[in-house]
Amino acid sequence: MLPLLLASSSAYRRELLARLRLPFTWASPDIDEQRLDGEPAAELVRRLARQKAEALAGSHPAHLIIGSDQVAVLGEQVLGKPHTFARACEQLLECSGQQVSFLTGLALLNSATGACQVDCVPFTVTLRELSREQVERYVAAEQPLDCAGSFKAEGLGVSLFQSTHGCDATSLIGLPLIRLVDMLSREGVVTP
Repeated sequence: MLPLLLASSSAYRRELLARLRLPFTWASPDIDEQRLDGEPAAELVRRLARQKAEALAGSHPAHLIIGSDQVAVLGEQVLGKPHTFARACEQLLECSGQQVSFLTGLALLNSATGACQVDCVPFTVTLRELSREQVERYVAAEQPLDCAGSFKAEGLGVSLFQSTHGCDATSLIGLPLIRLVDMLSREGVVTP
């Protein structure tokens, strides 16, 4: 088996990948993550996932490189990471009572052959009707400032949900493991 490399600095993605009990290393890719004019959100995450994997191919020539990227979408609006307390509260209040789609791009690049599998895995969350007080209390407690959509589904953020819908709940956290296992299998990797 070729060594496995996660092209991400995300602790969330590392924790998810560790669930598969496969040895891996990780490195942070340096790419421009700006959305292209008119680029659909699903194409954006596919492109960025692939670019993250490709960015590390030169320094890791015989690896299976995993790239992933995620955006939250409310209607036609792409929600980025809030970075500030005020913006996180604003995002959650915009999403109150609404359906938010999380699109997670996933790429698996075999840097020895150049073969690259790419997909986009959707997951939808319907948020409860939230008051400003609830939102501020949540953001203060969990500090989801580095999370698309301003919540951590793997933590207290689940208390904000009315319902969820999707084929892979791990995609909501940023690395769709069910789809990744399929991709790894095509590369001959057997998971426990």
